[in-house]
Amino acid sequence: MIPDIPILVVEDDPAVRQGIVDVLEYAGYRTLEAPDGHVGMEMALKANYRLLLLDLVMPGPSGFEILQALKKKRPGQAVIILSARGEENDRVRGLTTGADDYVVKPFSMKELLARVDAVLRRTCERAAPSDERAVPGGTVDFRRRQLAFPDRREDLSDKEAELLRYLLDANGRIVSREEILRQLWGLDPEKTETRTIDMHIMHLRTKLGDKEQAYLKTIRGKGYQLTS
Repeated sequence: MIPDIPILVVEDDPAVRQGIVDVLEYAGYRTLEAPDGHVGMEMALKANYRLLLLDLVMPGPSGFEILQALKKKRPGQAVIILSARGEENDRVRGLTTGADDYVVKPFSMKELLARVDAVLRRTCERAAPSDERAVPGGTVDFRRRQLAFPDRREDLSDKEAELLRYLLDANGRIVSREEILRQLWGLDPEKTETRTIDMHIMHLRTKLGDKEQAYLKTIRGKGYQLTS
């Protein structure tokens, strides 16, 4: 049985969209739907999902515009483009803009499911780094959820470990509070007021021995950045 993985389908043709949704749900996935570029843009940036199936040509913002917005706000988001435009330039543009795959219409549902499975497997592997990673002055063992330094060890809570891994995977990129809330806590930032991110960042700094914020920095108005 496939885990309860949410997939967002942005497609303006109701018959095509319903067909995709039916097949995905029959296969065990959970679906979200957007009927045009306007709703698609909003859901693509704010909804909680693992994979986006994205049409290119539709009313409102195009698929390329949605991809560009995702590249800025949710880098690394898994995307499969679904389009009748099979020209090489469109395929290259889609893949270089951030899509993981490009499926040309008309396609069989069997092929689509195979592409969905392949992209989810790749992105899952992409997000599953080594259990042991370097941190400033020491190492972290994610299996044991423990920081190790020459003179001490610090245990991490599940969420502290998740947050530290996420910041390490960002490779120096500034990560916003909104992104952390959405990706790690599964919460809508616009409907949530919480200090939990600040508390977890504070605890991580203490355990990293980073009282001066030399490594785990708060970038005013933007978010957090972990540097080596």
